[in-house]
Amino acid sequence: MPNQLLRYIALHKIPLLLVVTSIVFYWVFGYDLDRTDFLKLLLLFIALFICHLKLIQFEKWNFKLLFIAGVLFRLVFLFAEPTLSQDFYRFIWDGQLIKSGLNPYVYTPYQIMEWSQIPMANYNMLYDGMGELSAKHFSNYPPLNQIMFTIAAFFGGKSILGSIIALRVQIILADIGILYFGSRLLKMLNSNPNNVFWYFLNPLVILELSGNLHFEGVMLFFFVWSMYLLCKERWMSAAPIYALSILVKLVPILFLPLFLRYLGFKKSVGFYVLVFTTCLAFLAPFYTTIFIDNYSETVGLWFSNFEFNAGIYNVVKFIGVNFFEAKPWELIKTYGKIMALAVIGIALILAFFRKNENFKTLIQSMLWVLFTYLVLSSTVHPWYIIFLLTLSLFTEYKFPILWTLVAILSYWAYSNPDFTENLWLLAIEYFVVFAFFIYELTTKSGKKLDFFKKTSPN
Repeated sequence: MPNQLLRYIALHKIPLLLVVTSIVFYWVFGYDLDRTDFLKLLLLFIALFICHLKLIQFEKWNFKLLFIAGVLFRLVFLFAEPTLSQDFYRFIWDGQLIKSGLNPYVYTPYQIMEWSQIPMANYNMLYDGMGELSAKHFSNYPPLNQIMFTIAAFFGGKSILGSIIALRVQIILADIGILYFGSRLLKMLNSNPNNVFWYFLNPLVILELSGNLHFEGVMLFFFVWSMYLLCKERWMSAAPIYALSILVKLVPILFLPLFLRYLGFKKSVGFYVLVFTTCLAFLAPFYTTIFIDNYSETVGLWFSNFEFNAGIYNVVKFIGVNFFEAKPWELIKTYGKIMALAVIGIALILAFFRKNENFKTLIQSMLWVLFTYLVLSSTVHPWYIIFLLTLSLFTEYKFPILWTLVAILSYWAYSNPDFTENLWLLAIEYFVVFAFFIYELTTKSGKKLDFFKKTSPN
């Protein structure tokens, strides 16, 4: 046995060195990084990105080694408090609230803090940690997400760290589920199943999901599972699973029109009914007469009030403010409404005019819809790009992989107390993304900016 181990180490010494190096860098990220130190953050991330590229290059057929490496990278963060995001305080707050029998869609943290008795542990730390912006608004996390917060509250007890660990375990298990169903879906599409490691080993995925506790990975687990079932022509099983994806994050709603041509009219109606019914079933325990108003108001803020790492919006804002004397707070509200209509319009155009009967074409249409949404949005947190990365696994396009690298430039905002963004860095980010996107679009299989061409059969 020792001889076999030594032989294995000798044969894989460079990949194993990359794994050990990455573990050290992830440990620094989790336990020895102040997010205001942008240079350190940037250099660590670039080093991790290079390590993951070389690791896949050296061991692209070694599923076992890459799987173990990906799990180890995630477990490094098990006892770490997130460094790049404070959202987890609100997750735990909502979970504790439901555990106490209260509805997070009815009361804002600000309102609860005015009560004489507050029925939850560590409420002062959670309230201070989530920040004033989150505290003033009702929860915007869908029902299944809330259930997961509640599970963490039960397992974590009165310990914030215990709740963090419970949240993190759920996210890690979801990533393993993506690896399982993603590799099988790739095999069904006659692609290399190990391409799923472009997701599983991506530093942005590991840092933002396992590290910073964002639930995009849980949403993507249900999404990839449902796509696997759809590809196997099991649409009745896929529909409720797809609904679970929506019930974690709302983004998959954007793709619903695209199923019309893939499934045909009768099956698509059945698919929509099952999705809608499943969503209603999970929504029912939280429903009150004021739920719709509170939730729609909170979700609407993302389209009309917030801005971070925006692409086209920053160009529109620069022109509007400097040449037309537009007021920024009015501009973003108008822009948000136009952006929402534009994304819906693109989704409908692709739904009715693209040949989505083919599964690969369907996935590619989803890629275009989501890419449109992200480049038009006024708020593009780096973890939003992970969905685009996941879709790209099942297409020929690799520009989302590059975006997961340059998106780290947006974290310059955390290096100063007032969170001011560096527009030059954002310009570099989007220039790189658009340049590589156009390059791929005009060279892949001779596609000359043809969004409506049918891909090869699956």
